[in-house]
Amino acid sequence: MTIAPDPAPSPVAEPGSPPRLWRPRRVVATRSALEWAHGRAIVERAAALGIAVEALPSDRLTLNLPDNERQSYALAKQTLALVVAPPSKRRLQPIAPSADWRVDLAEGCPAHCSYCYLAGSLKGPPITRVYANLTEILAELPNYLGRGTVTSRSAGRAHEGTTFEASCYTDPLALEHLTGSLSTLIARFGAWDADVQLRFTTKFDAVTPLLGLAHGGRTRMRVSVNPAQFARFEGGTSPVAQRLVALGRMARVGYPVGLTIAPIIADPGWEGAYAELIGQAAAALAGIAGVDLTVELITHRYTPGSKAVLEGWYPGSNLDMGTADRVEKRTKFGSIKHVYDAATMRPLRSFFEAEIAARLPSARILYWT
Repeated sequence: MTIAPDPAPSPVAEPGSPPRLWRPRRVVATRSALEWAHGRAIVERAAALGIAVEALPSDRLTLNLPDNERQSYALAKQTLALVVAPPSKRRLQPIAPSADWRVDLAEGCPAHCSYCYLAGSLKGPPITRVYANLTEILAELPNYLGRGTVTSRSAGRAHEGTTFEASCYTDPLALEHLTGSLSTLIARFGAWDADVQLRFTTKFDAVTPLLGLAHGGRTRMRVSVNPAQFARFEGGTSPVAQRLVALGRMARVGYPVGLTIAPIIADPGWEGAYAELIGQAAAALAGIAGVDLTVELITHRYTPGSKAVLEGWYPGSNLDMGTADRVEKRTKFGSIKHVYDAATMRPLRSFFEAEIAARLPSARILYWT
């Protein structure tokens, strides 16, 4: 059965350049997902955008993807599945070094980043799953107050309270026009009488639905940015200049904000490119009184598994995933990842610390990794 859309007005556009809004080619909904009010609201949002929703007869995701690997990937990346998060997905997991806990509203991302850290982490075709049982997800949050280790018990970040990262396995703003889940979460934190903070990061710029929310200063929006010369590795995302405009808009209505400079890529000319980027960020926030700004610095890394997946997804990418200037590092789970060696890391770190201190003197660097 297909739920056909009714004619409806287009969503409100951002001022200036219109935002990049993902429009999936295919949207499917499991039977259980449609039993939830939030699931039915997502169907209505899709209908308002002129997107038909295919109601599946059961809770099994029947996608019928083609056998051809490239065609299967392309169709999966254009598919949105409305499902119910099982209990295992509602049990929060630590998300160091960003926050105490991660809250999953969805998983899978519509963007096409050829360094994607989700590659090899999520199983099956790279479809985007959004969760209909948002009320059950929200009901879990109070059980985790004060129990984290990143900010809850950290001398350096204890003032942030218990921190929750919204959907690190997707880009929640990329899906917001389809789900409304992020707005619901922000409003919940704004009204929550507790020492808490919500955090989310994005490569998109459609922040208009968030600007009028009663956020209470408890949600920090960060934009993930890289210099223009690396934009070729971030297909399907909003231009960095527009992300920085969006960051300024959020800061002007009182949101704490941040820059996630990631992944830092030590290609020739990186010093000038990143200096220009930091200068652009400073210009975007200039004149905003009392801006609360953090910076997170994440160097490029990959696992053997993610490398294999990414090379299959993006065979034409010239992103350097060779072994030169790299060392193997074991994670706490015993897996291997390839990171820059010390001779590369040292000048990178010194540069960013000095440049941020000079251009963004009020910013706090949360971590370097």
